[in-house]
Amino acid sequence: MVALSVIRSRRGLVRPAEQTPSTTLSLSPIDSLPSLRCYVQSLHVFKHGPDAATVIREALSRALVHYYPVAGRIKESDQGYLQVECSADDGVWFVEASADYTLESVNYFGCADSQIPSHNLFPDSTPKTECKDHLVQMQVTQFACGGFVIGLLFHHSLFDGIGAAQFLNAIGELARNHENLSVIPVWHRDFLPCPHRKANVVAASPNQLPPPMPYKLEHANIDTSLDHIQKLKQEFHEITGQICSTFEIMAAKLWICRTRAINLKPTTQVKLSIVANCRHLMNPPLPKGFYGNGFIPITITSSCDSLLHASLFDVVKMIQAAKKNLPIEIAKYLYGDNKLDGTDNPYSSPYYHDYTVLIISDWKQLGFDHVDYQWGPPVHVCPLQEFVLFPFVYLRPMPLATKGIRSLTWCVDEAHRQSFLDQMGEL
Repeated sequence: MVALSVIRSRRGLVRPAEQTPSTTLSLSPIDSLPSLRCYVQSLHVFKHGPDAATVIREALSRALVHYYPVAGRIKESDQGYLQVECSADDGVWFVEASADYTLESVNYFGCADSQIPSHNLFPDSTPKTECKDHLVQMQVTQFACGGFVIGLLFHHSLFDGIGAAQFLNAIGELARNHENLSVIPVWHRDFLPCPHRKANVVAASPNQLPPPMPYKLEHANIDTSLDHIQKLKQEFHEITGQICSTFEIMAAKLWICRTRAINLKPTTQVKLSIVANCRHLMNPPLPKGFYGNGFIPITITSSCDSLLHASLFDVVKMIQAAKKNLPIEIAKYLYGDNKLDGTDNPYSSPYYHDYTVLIISDWKQLGFDHVDYQWGPPVHVCPLQEFVLFPFVYLRPMPLATKGIRSLTWCVDEAHRQSFLDQMGEL
């Protein structure tokens, strides 16, 4: 493993450039779910950007005038739902750093084997300053080649991936001296009424992670070429007369291969949970500029025996059928009998903690790849997880303009890792 030296030179809060409201804003019941009370980590790698930290810090301060809740702190209401407390004393925790090596020497952090450590590219705290409660934390590391990397942490209760990308694009527009934002942020967290919690429901604290899992999920990156994906899509069309998406092919393949690898009893029920954007399907649709959590999980259930005797294309059709039911799922999970508080809901931590569940999130179209701080979009965006809470897969384009899909996985323990990799190579 390569040892990387990073020197952090400046740490502190970036506050809004102008006075913003001091107020308390309620988050939605989706935002408040225990499974979202965690930080999402990602690396954003740019080939060029002189004095990037100064440019981004100034643009961030201006962006916080529009996105002032991002500078706030989370607290919990008496009913167990989350709120954001906004005051002039808060901000985004921002770290400036430098590295005396080139991005090319570490392949722009795009190595499939993930052997290059990246923990020192994320923000740290000082003994006098505790940064863990800040909703967004950033470190901008300047490299000797003139490129830079942003190590980003955002609190999932505030953003989903689309919302976080919208916020970064706003910073980028202001860094490019746009007078106005192309997308005006909209809070609108009251689109879903907060159901009354039952007496036996114990609320989690705003930043409390779920309890440890009885297994340790190992990381593996798996690259699938565009040629292979196109071949499977063409075969699906020839056999069924229908078309399918890259995501549907990859989700079916990952679910089959993981189920084979973990070798459960034939009668065991396994679940595939797909994170689906539902902004456009709400009634009424969520407004443009909404940056909260606007997704629900689509869940497909099968016995191990049935799944492993199904063809890849049979599973693709199962996924397509489930996606067609998305409006029904929205009603079921969001508007029906306070389902958001139920332990059978795929949003809930106990559900996700089960080793029989696989969750897949598509990061290909969120908007991170269009962020431009003056010097062009990133060459690589890589989600990472320090605390792996659920069997999870992110789908991303392969880095450095290579054609294909990278599956960033934390979904099997060490005993099943090699079998999972072998299955993905064979199918």
